[in-house]
Amino acid sequence: MKKKFVKFVLVIPALAVIFLMASVPNFSTKANSANFWYMTEDEVTIDKTVHDFESVSESGGPVSATFTVTNNTKAPILLTHVSASCGCTTPEWTKEPIEAGKTGKVTATYNPKGNSGPINKTITIITNSNPNRFTVRIKGKVERD
Repeated sequence: MKKKFVKFVLVIPALAVIFLMASVPNFSTKANSANFWYMTEDEVTIDKTVHDFESVSESGGPVSATFTVTNNTKAPILLTHVSASCGCTTPEWTKEPIEAGKTGKVTATYNPKGNSGPINKTITIITNSNPNRFTVRIKGKVERD
C-alpha cells in the first residue's frame, strides 16, 4: 500500500510539471507576438526618456526638447496621441504615418513664464504599435530674473 501511495505522490506532481512546461509558449517565435508582449528588435523605440534643460530663465521664453521615435517594425505606425502633464508644456508630434525603418519626432515646448523652481513634467506618447505607450520627461530648474 505504501509503494502505491509513494508512486502516486511522486508521479502526479511530476506529470503536472511536465504538462505545465509543455503548455508554456515559446517566446522565441513570432507566432506568439499577437498574444504576449516581449522585447524584440521589431519594436518602436525612443532615443531618450529624459531631457534635462538644467537651468532656464523665467523671462527667456519657451524652451523645447525633441524626442525621436524610431519605427523598427515592418509596417507603418502612427503616433495616435501625445499629451503633457500640465498646460505649461505643449507637445507637437509627427502626424503622418512613420514608415518602417524611419523616424518621427515629438517636441515638448515648456513655457517658464510665471513659474520658478524645479521643472518635472511628463509627456505621454501613444502609438498603434508595440509598445503602445511611452512616458518621457523634461526636467530642470526655472531661475527667477
